[in-house]
Amino acid sequence: MDLGDEIPLATSFPLPFRVLFLIGFGILGWATNLHVLHLFGIDAPSALELHSHSGRISLPTTSSHSRVLSSTRAYYTPIYRLFAAYSAWCFVGWSFFRLVTGSNTMLVDGFKYIPALSSLSVLTVLVCPYEICQKHERDVFLQSAARCLFSSMDSPVYFSDVVFADVFTSFAKVLGDVWLSTCMLLPGGSLLSLPSLDGTSQWILPSLMSLPYLIRFRQCAIEYWSPANTSKRPLFNALKYASSFPVIFLSAAQRIVILELAGEKGRSVMRESWHGEHPLFRLWLLAAVVNSLYSFWWDLTNDWGLDLLKSRSAEVRSSPARYSKITGSSDTPVVSESLPSSSQQVLGGAIYRQHSYPYGLRPVLLYPLAVYPLVIFFNLLLRMTWSIKLSSHLYSQSEGTTVIFWLEVAEVFRRWMWVFIRVEWEVVKNAQQKSHNASHAEEVELIPSIRPDPMDD
Repeated sequence: MDLGDEIPLATSFPLPFRVLFLIGFGILGWATNLHVLHLFGIDAPSALELHSHSGRISLPTTSSHSRVLSSTRAYYTPIYRLFAAYSAWCFVGWSFFRLVTGSNTMLVDGFKYIPALSSLSVLTVLVCPYEICQKHERDVFLQSAARCLFSSMDSPVYFSDVVFADVFTSFAKVLGDVWLSTCMLLPGGSLLSLPSLDGTSQWILPSLMSLPYLIRFRQCAIEYWSPANTSKRPLFNALKYASSFPVIFLSAAQRIVILELAGEKGRSVMRESWHGEHPLFRLWLLAAVVNSLYSFWWDLTNDWGLDLLKSRSAEVRSSPARYSKITGSSDTPVVSESLPSSSQQVLGGAIYRQHSYPYGLRPVLLYPLAVYPLVIFFNLLLRMTWSIKLSSHLYSQSEGTTVIFWLEVAEVFRRWMWVFIRVEWEVVKNAQQKSHNASHAEEVELIPSIRPDPMDD
């Protein structure tokens, strides 16, 4: 393989350290997710149902709102500490690697035991049973992963596990990189070039990359077959994740495309990434476009509850009819007569009348208005690139390695933004459901008082 432009990155920042960096970026992103939600007065732990299965004990306070905020702070502060310890360890390992290798590519493989020990230490601490490095947070992570992987079909699907698995899908390529890094670090491997994947081994990478989507597909199936479910929404959600499988496995099958075209045009074809004349390549491209557009539509319409891509009839059915426009700051929760007092403490921002809210959004917005168009734009842009990143055949192109790495960083950033709006919509839905239940209970209580007295006849 012609190393070309890949050598500088493989020398200064080899793949194992890039994997560690992306994992650390994800840890920091989750901590800031909880922190920013806390700053906006949103009770993320309750929305994520963390109280019901994480074992975290809320701090006793005299104020209900203060108790919510203190409890939330108890979640994100340890994650910041975990990130600080993790990043410090990885930085020391990478700095030592750079110190002993410099820019000499001849020394890189001789010191590949440094990223190997750095990675092995991280894995060891993750499963360590002792009270070090935020054991509670590590245990919560492992328990959530175990529920996603091994829970029975009749087990409840917590919203936190749904978010966890969705975040995991953004790390699908990172999961494949873990496999490639392992091959590089083993005897016979090299940090300067990707391992050769031939025979059955060429299917290991796409299988690992499809695992996060398989987990979410299974969660959707559990929700759909639940006795309490009466909606087809989980089924259509499952189809969204199933649409990722053709992208991943058709990409792995591009080896067939390259071999056939190489026989016709010569080996120079192997350096190219576009083979539009081959039907298998066009099928992969179609699958990538369908997956990206379907996922973008689902994000806006179902995960975020926005009206931008909804039909007019769907907007009318979903818009609440008893909202008045009330504004508030992030420190002052919104109070609305249409919401019960138990829900008012989590709704800060703006509540609009039916059909008078900003075009394409929804009546209840908990963030500044400018946030939503920006998030929608970046979500569309990065959704269209993420399906391409799921395509393992593109990583054989050495000149694309740096670009692919930054696209992976961008996808983690996109998911970070996605979590804010997803949790916000869950909080809004829960508040609206409480309002509906409270109104229904009031109507039931009024029935005996308005029922005619039989003695009047």
